Amino acid sequence: MDYGIFDFLKLIGSLGVFLYGMKLMSEALQKVAGDKMRHILAAMTSNRVKGVITGLLITTIIQSSSATTVMVVSFVNAGLLNLVESIGVIMGSNVGTTVTAWLISILGFKISMAEVSLPLIGLCLPLLFSNKRSRKSWGELIIGFGLLFIGLEFLKNSMPNLNENPEIFTFLQNYTDMGYGSYILFMLIGTALTILIQSSSATMALTLVMCANGWISYDIAASMVLGENIGTTITANLAAMVANTTAKRAAFAHFLFNVFGVTWVLAIFPVFLKWIEELSVFVGIGDPSTNIEAVPMSLSLFHTVFNVSNVLLLIWFTKLIARLVTKIIPTRESNEDVFKLKHIKIGLLSTPDASLFQAKQEIALYGKNTRDMFQQVAASLNMTSKDFEKQFDKLVKLEDESDKIEVEIADYLTKVSESKLSTENSQRIRAMFKIVSEIESIADSSLNVAKAMLRKIEQNQTFTEDLNHKLKSMFALVDETLGVMCDNLTMEYKEVNAKKAYELEHAINDYRTILKQEHLIAIEEKRYNYPTGILYTDMFSECEKIGDYAINVTQAIKEIGTDN
Repeated sequence: MDYGIFDFLKLIGSLGVFLYGMKLMSEALQKVAGDKMRHILAAMTSNRVKGVITGLLITTIIQSSSATTVMVVSFVNAGLLNLVESIGVIMGSNVGTTVTAWLISILGFKISMAEVSLPLIGLCLPLLFSNKRSRKSWGELIIGFGLLFIGLEFLKNSMPNLNENPEIFTFLQNYTDMGYGSYILFMLIGTALTILIQSSSATMALTLVMCANGWISYDIAASMVLGENIGTTITANLAAMVANTTAKRAAFAHFLFNVFGVTWVLAIFPVFLKWIEELSVFVGIGDPSTNIEAVPMSLSLFHTVFNVSNVLLLIWFTKLIARLVTKIIPTRESNEDVFKLKHIKIGLLSTPDASLFQAKQEIALYGKNTRDMFQQVAASLNMTSKDFEKQFDKLVKLEDESDKIEVEIADYLTKVSESKLSTENSQRIRAMFKIVSEIESIADSSLNVAKAMLRKIEQNQTFTEDLNHKLKSMFALVDETLGVMCDNLTMEYKEVNAKKAYELEHAINDYRTILKQEHLIAIEEKRYNYPTGILYTDMFSECEKIGDYAINVTQAIKEIGTDN
């Protein structure tokens, strides 16, 4: 056999060029589309048809069903889409991904795009050095498009010649005449290749090339395409492993949807293939069983008809699918008091805009959990010694976890900042760093209030009814301030109104001043002893600091909104 290791490495390198071109084109398309993808998904309603159309359009725009499904999992995780809505979007993404196969089969096999790809790359090279971000993104898009077809041409030329290496054909022939056994085997091969390469488009390109070169027959190639539909669901399921229960259900619904489709098509595979062959002849593509040139486009037709048929069949059962996955993946019991990552655990998304949206959701949750921690501190004021010791240990643990969450969010923002960012996103990241630091400071001050309560118990000090009442009033003001902060963290930054936050911050400062003056008079009049006074002032002073940190958060949010 003349096909050696060097030839094999050329084949792998060709696949690498194709994959890099696909990645570059996909990411550039997402940059060009910008924040529109998020707004389209965020505007989703429970209309299943709208969901399918949205998934189709998003995947057609960004040329990656994996990116769409991972984004959907992220949005379900963030509570932006419910389970039924997400299933519709995922169904649409399956149809949208067939556009890539048509692109490859028409331009890659009917037209020699490799001949015009290099001149195209040369024309667009100046765009890469443009100071304008949109022009640079368009340059990356066209260069990625060119590299994709150069890689495809390399791929075709790197495949071993069956006339010179007949033993390869013999090896494959051993597994292509087993009837349904062959279909299932090559379906599994298609699944495995897609999982390995993490791109159904790349596996589709390999399948088209193998089929066009005579390695495998049309029916075997079609069974590989079925496997690719299962393999492409793995990415979203991997992303959902660390997400919440609803996101896991959305990813698993994608898997069930594709497995069901593959199952019913395999059950009528010979009939389905025959129908596709007749349809290919009818639309003028040609008969793939007799005309090898018709195979690439016929496979693309098979891919599209399979996914469209599956959507038309299952779109009416989205609620049933949702109930099924809910039963298979039950709700896990969780400790709501514990700080934990919920949104950014699924990792960076394919664009800074989408990743920063995830970070925004995580920061909003961080703020809510920090407010919950303060409420637990406030509720501990008059606990007995025994109860407070247990509560204090819990609060110390919460503060430690808050520190970890701050670091993890900051690490995530650092990773996002390593991407190519617009001026707006750079400013947004700087503000988010400030926000998480201020929220962590709120947790620190909350624990300091609890430490003063602990010293009060250890020193056997007692607060009068008047002191308790004043502290509760201060706690109520701080809690209201934190509530406004949390509301501001959850809403669109452009819509943030800081007026209420400033009013509450001034009210806390004024009340702190009043308490300080009253305290000095009370000490002079010996209404309570000095150690009691120290503990009392420590508590309301820390509360005033929390008010400062809260207004700092709102100010940072307002800065983002102003710059948008």
